[in-house]
Amino acid sequence: MKQILARDMGITVGEFPTGPRNAITDVDGVAVGHVTLDTPEFKTGVTALLPCGENPFFHKLPAASFVLNGFGKTQGLVQVDELGTLETPIALTGTLNVGMVHHGLVSYMVERCAREGFDLRSVNPVVCECNDGTLSHIAARPVTEAHVLQAIAQAGADFAQGDVGAGKGMICHGLKGGIGSASRLMELGGGAYTLGVLALTNHGRTADLTIQGRLVGPALLERMAEESGPDLGSCILILATDLPLDARQLGRVIRRLSVGLARLGSFIGQGSGEVFLGFSTANPFDPRDKSPLRSGILFSDDALDLPFRAAAECAEEAVLNSMFAAHTVTGWQGKTVRSLSALWPVL
Repeated sequence: MKQILARDMGITVGEFPTGPRNAITDVDGVAVGHVTLDTPEFKTGVTALLPCGENPFFHKLPAASFVLNGFGKTQGLVQVDELGTLETPIALTGTLNVGMVHHGLVSYMVERCAREGFDLRSVNPVVCECNDGTLSHIAARPVTEAHVLQAIAQAGADFAQGDVGAGKGMICHGLKGGIGSASRLMELGGGAYTLGVLALTNHGRTADLTIQGRLVGPALLERMAEESGPDLGSCILILATDLPLDARQLGRVIRRLSVGLARLGSFIGQGSGEVFLGFSTANPFDPRDKSPLRSGILFSDDALDLPFRAAAECAEEAVLNSMFAAHTVTGWQGKTVRSLSALWPVL
């Protein structure tokens, strides 16, 4: 069954054309896979993003992170920012599952490097989280190493959005959130480039929800006969591009992801952790090459307005797709969170 996305509801975000999938996997080499745990007790899972087809430990990519509000439990960002590189898949999950997911990524990297004759002794897995404790028995920590390896094994260019994988138990603007994605195509210097975003959404207040410049939150609350709660929960945004951006430039671009959140009405509440991570598939390097000099293509800062705007557009549409693609879900303690697509149109 075809999933419902924002464009199926007549909602078009921004000016840039999208990639063929309108997803982060329009960036060549990027793949996404999920494992979803959907039982009466658990509404959770894990989502794995592979940044390239090669072993990322020997194909290190320029990377950067930005913490807009640090109410979060991510792992791996310190080294990403210190060295400006990514060397493992990126995993998304529920808050208390972070430790086991980290363990799973280590196991994956140890085994993959061993297959290539390398004895891995240190690695920097990146795990990001949002809290799905309203809908899932979070303290039971059901996500295992096997789930992480399964999500990686089935990662591909086509993947589901909505209440799947890490997004199964997430709530966005008081409605069902989860996994969403979008991409944009850019032309620069006679070349064609792609930028994409993957979102894990668990943030915002219903009363603030704004779509295409229209404040729709109050009408939604009236229809649902509910009151708006606080802005809690977190939002993880992962950006990928084939533009030759270095770590410093990636840091500048991913900060513009906040524009997409603000356009939808989020003011980044005290209890919400907004964490952004970006990487470029251009200019990879192999650490086994001990040459003191590296070659690569440099990107001009004067051209950054293009990826700035593309990042903002992708973030906005990815969040909307996470909501429209999600289904109404009833959690382990009887709480029901409704799907935006079931309530649309609002005004």
